[in-house]
Amino acid sequence: MPRTMRAAKTFKPIALDPTVRAVRLGDQLYELILARIVKGEFVEGERLPSEVRLCEEFGVSRPVVREALSRLQADGLVVSRQGSGSYVMRRPSEEMISIAPAGSIADLMRCFEFRIALEGETAALAALRRSSDDMKQIDTAMQALDTAIEQGEVGTGRDVDLHMAIARSTRNKLFEISLKSIFAQLEGGMQLARSLSMRRSRVRLETVQGEHTAIVEAIRAEDSEGARAAMRTHINNARARILTDSLEP
Repeated sequence: MPRTMRAAKTFKPIALDPTVRAVRLGDQLYELILARIVKGEFVEGERLPSEVRLCEEFGVSRPVVREALSRLQADGLVVSRQGSGSYVMRRPSEEMISIAPAGSIADLMRCFEFRIALEGETAALAALRRSSDDMKQIDTAMQALDTAIEQGEVGTGRDVDLHMAIARSTRNKLFEISLKSIFAQLEGGMQLARSLSMRRSRVRLETVQGEHTAIVEAIRAEDSEGARAAMRTHINNARARILTDSLEP
């Protein structure tokens, strides 16, 4: 029989802000459930409270609950089993909650999804269109990131510079403008991912830099498909590194 939540376990209700629109309420509930997963109150392999119970506990409608559960499923944190409910699949590190600005995690995860699509094509076009001067700018940004790692710095700004240099190499200003339009989420996601990697080990940051190297070398080789795949892999891995410690080292 499937495991269910322990009947004796109770939690203090936490009110959501009813003045915020429905989708935002879903984000608030997403982060409250995520926090309980991180703290071990909702245990891996166990079933979450039913939609009805979540509605009662947080004073929200079922669409709000379903929005939150949908986000948790998209991030691989819970899985829905037909006729049984939603079960916890993954417990992120407590450090994620302590580092991430309050109320930001849902938006940051959406940004990673958007970046996988946008920057995959950005890298592919950069491989086809980059000039020798563009390549010099990309190499300069890579060297700056190498220096940051050597000096024990998080290097978020230099990471942003690399991705912007690649966007400029597409010869299509809309790619650069699109990245600038999500700058707050872009920088926030990089800061969170790199900070967590730095706390884990320097080797983790070197692994991240190895992913950057794969992107840059594919662009240098004018390998459009390789650049697209390398960029998509890198951003997906960055997202996964925030949500789990399973990506070693």
